[in-house]
Amino acid sequence: MVKPNLKVKIGGLELRNPVIVASGTFGSGEEYKDLLDLDKIGAIVTKSITLRPREGNPPPRVIETPSGMLNSIGLQNDGIDAFIKDKITFLNKIKTAVIVSIAAHNIDDYAEIAGKLDKIRRVDAIEINISCPNVKGGLEFAREPGSAAAVVAKVRAVSRKPLITKLSPNVKDITEIAMAAEDAGSDAVSLVNTFAGMAIDISAKRSVLGNVVGGLSGPAIKPIALRMVWETAKKVKIPVIGMGGIMGYEDALEFIIAGAAAVEIGTVNFVNPRAATDIIGGIEKYMRQEKIKNIKELTGCLRT
Repeated sequence: MVKPNLKVKIGGLELRNPVIVASGTFGSGEEYKDLLDLDKIGAIVTKSITLRPREGNPPPRVIETPSGMLNSIGLQNDGIDAFIKDKITFLNKIKTAVIVSIAAHNIDDYAEIAGKLDKIRRVDAIEINISCPNVKGGLEFAREPGSAAAVVAKVRAVSRKPLITKLSPNVKDITEIAMAAEDAGSDAVSLVNTFAGMAIDISAKRSVLGNVVGGLSGPAIKPIALRMVWETAKKVKIPVIGMGGIMGYEDALEFIIAGAAAVEIGTVNFVNPRAATDIIGGIEKYMRQEKIKNIKELTGCLRT
């Protein structure tokens, strides 16, 4: 059989395959360069960047939970100017698509960051993170269709890059937020970000996390994330990027069959640094076995 076609399009951006490494789990790629071939990945989403440097939340920041992980990093980063100065040189050396995640506490800051990135040729797309659950105010823009649309519209006005809006599951109806982002000019939506959660030390009678609340990720959230992706894919015309508890190629295929054009993998990168290439290989093997020539044949093919 001819090699299966794994190429997918996210707005105007074509990826060699649908496997993307998620923001906050892969640094800016350089941290993993000796562990796997970065040029085989569909895309790298960088750690979320803010306008100015952020120290993040107080420790402890990460704890293991049954079938998952709670993190409360708090968007620690060196700011957009340091990112451009220190990270772009390495990113210029790789062929994989680069999607930069941006975060902010106000709409003007989102626009300023996006405006700076719009001038950087190596940046292939922008993921607008309106959904971080472990930063005070971080969910404000993801909660309502109007506020989500306002952020997207402001960024769209200053950037020609493909825009991906990252949605929160901690809302009443995620499909409403997705449709609002689409109407405001987003080229795709990615979902879901982590679920707000917490853990308590019963001996100390204190929160285990320094910030009390963190974001739950990992296999524990997969069934809910999968349902949200399926519901959203039926409501929007733009590509949906699915994520949430993907640990192997079978999980990735579930999201694709549910309607995702591509997937992002996050927590698994801490367990298996080579997970991205393993999942790509697994998808290709499955397609050969099932005699599927194009990944698009699988997208949204769920029988109900």
